[in-house]
Amino acid sequence: MNQGSLDRAVVVTGASTGIGRAAVGKAVREGAHVFASVRKAADAESLKSEYGAAVTPLTFDVTDESAIAAAAAEVSAALGGRKLYGLVNNAGVAVPGPLLYMDSEELRRQFEINVLGVHNVTRAFAPLLGADRDRTGKPGRIVMISSVAGQDSNPFLGPYAMSKHALEGYSKSLRRELLLFGIDVIIIGPGAIATPIWDKAEKEDVARFQNTPYGAFIERVAAFMVDNGRKGLPASDVGDLVWFCLSDASPKTRYPILRRPLLDRTLPRLMGPRAVDRIIAKRLGFDKAAP
Repeated sequence: MNQGSLDRAVVVTGASTGIGRAAVGKAVREGAHVFASVRKAADAESLKSEYGAAVTPLTFDVTDESAIAAAAAEVSAALGGRKLYGLVNNAGVAVPGPLLYMDSEELRRQFEINVLGVHNVTRAFAPLLGADRDRTGKPGRIVMISSVAGQDSNPFLGPYAMSKHALEGYSKSLRRELLLFGIDVIIIGPGAIATPIWDKAEKEDVARFQNTPYGAFIERVAAFMVDNGRKGLPASDVGDLVWFCLSDASPKTRYPILRRPLLDRTLPRLMGPRAVDRIIAKRLGFDKAAP
């Protein structure tokens, strides 16, 4: 496999598995050179083994600003005076649990990675995308991997939904600010995607909430969500959409990608939030437990 074109170089965060890995694969197949961020040396080796010279692994955590700056300098040196074609902000985590029993440290971790991490990466790579006007070529684009939870929310995923709502607001303001440089910002809002994140979710310790009023419900909800997630769309569908967002001449500002768009998006919006609340309460058994 060749090294891919640095005229269409893309940075993808969270590239070890799932959506990030799929975005890397699609970009490589389209002839791009990909700078793929991971946190572990083994994941960097895996990427090199699969994609060879077409991928340059970058090893950093999105909460580590000095490591991100070093990675941006590495990409800058590789590009010479060119602009970066695209930045895909994909890295993220989900911290589950009922909000009344989540401590501030757990919420802080959620936001440090899903929101401040995105900001750290975006600030570091924005000059390469075109905020530095001395670079040659067309301004690049930023693709933000949000979630259906960026516009909705379900019980026991409050921290994750909070972070994705914040990401959506961040992305909209950023898009309008970056009009100054011609850099576009596009949001992708996936629903359930069949990725290894569900294996991690299955290992989350929700048993610690057993002695709360939510104890009778939370494990059942967690099991349902893991099962639903594993039946989700393939990550390659999102990888294809990422490339479309980077390369289409006139992209929209946001793209939902859902396995069941009628049930997961259209009907809830038609019914209204109170009706959806009642359905959720009935499914969980909250209506029987309420005073």
